[in-house]
Amino acid sequence: MIERYTRPEMGRIWSLENKFQQWLEVELAAAEVLAELGHIPKDAAEKLRKHAGFSVERILEIEKEVHHDVIAFTTAVAETMAAAGAADASRWLHYGLTSNDVVDTAQALQIRQATDLILRGIDSLAEALKKRAFEFRYTVQVGRTHGVHAEPITFGLKFALWYDELLRNRRRLVHAAEDVCVGKISGAVGTYGHLDPRAEELICQRLGLKPAAISNQVVSRDRHAAYIAALALICATLEKIALEVRHLQRTEVREAEEPFGRRQKGSSAMPHKRNPVVCEQICGLARVVRANLQAAMENIALWHERDISHSSVERVILPDSTILTDYLLARTLWLVDGMRVFPERMRQNVELTRGLIFSGQLLLDLAAAGMLREDAYRVVQSLAMKAWEEGLDFRALVEADPEIRRHLSPEQIAQAFSIERQLRHVDAIFQRVFG
Repeated sequence: MIERYTRPEMGRIWSLENKFQQWLEVELAAAEVLAELGHIPKDAAEKLRKHAGFSVERILEIEKEVHHDVIAFTTAVAETMAAAGAADASRWLHYGLTSNDVVDTAQALQIRQATDLILRGIDSLAEALKKRAFEFRYTVQVGRTHGVHAEPITFGLKFALWYDELLRNRRRLVHAAEDVCVGKISGAVGTYGHLDPRAEELICQRLGLKPAAISNQVVSRDRHAAYIAALALICATLEKIALEVRHLQRTEVREAEEPFGRRQKGSSAMPHKRNPVVCEQICGLARVVRANLQAAMENIALWHERDISHSSVERVILPDSTILTDYLLARTLWLVDGMRVFPERMRQNVELTRGLIFSGQLLLDLAAAGMLREDAYRVVQSLAMKAWEEGLDFRALVEADPEIRRHLSPEQIAQAFSIERQLRHVDAIFQRVFG
């Protein structure tokens, strides 16, 4: 991922330095367990732990010659052992392992590190959403369906909805991470031809991983696809939030807007512009993570016990998807924390259609008062369309209609147009969401 969208802590996780460090951790854990089991000399494992190291530059230099990154890595580590006077111990490095025993197991360690960061981002955003939900718990806003005014809501309900969705995404990510963060030390075709399952269990235990119940040369890639899917769903929720703010920031709506810095400029040509550029960035980059899911799905089917068609893909989609998710969580937190909200404009927009948003309640009240539903719908819709097309006051038309007045008293009509009645269950919804 380009530096523009890479936050430093997540970037370090996917650096070559950290990748090779995780490879080394797997190699050292394997050597130590094999020494405990009596498969290699104990002093060799001790020397490996003490002296084994690497230089990224040297690994890349060797790889240009051998065209195999794991061989380049083990060769570079062996060189550091020789330089420390422990060359003989290096023959026990990578003993009984195949490349993907190291690569897949170490990648699980990197994914676990990345997941911890993402979970921290989710928790911070969830807290911000909860805070703003309670801040605007009773701030009346018009609800929209198909982009058209529907019935009253509160702005706090939007935040509560996003909070609830984000918690579901968190649970999905935790479950997907548990599935993908597994190790495998089962050899070239998954048969434990050189080491036994007990060694795998102990190596994985030392690394804080569970062993895959079964693998071929690689961990099955349905696990990775599910993980990318969890990230894509997180980013889809972030896009949902940003898309809503983009609409609310439109000049004709202007109920909320993303923060705008004192020295910020919105347009090179039009000094008055305050554009929702961060919201648009969130929406755009969420597409990239979703697109990566397609590639992850394609990685599931490999030839026989393994090919490497998935490997090049994962060098891109795993870092990019976690880096972007981390970045978008931070951007959305900035958006939610600093969002400017205009309750008075919300109230004006509630009143914009002059009572039309209460047509549903009026319909129900007429039916409850004895009018056939079909007749009630006809009467209410006729008055609503007249108010809409001629710019008239819907409530005034209702109060003057003789057919409605035969069924509803003035007090009952007033109740049909009551915002408080429409929003009387807000507290119950909050209790469900926040407990």
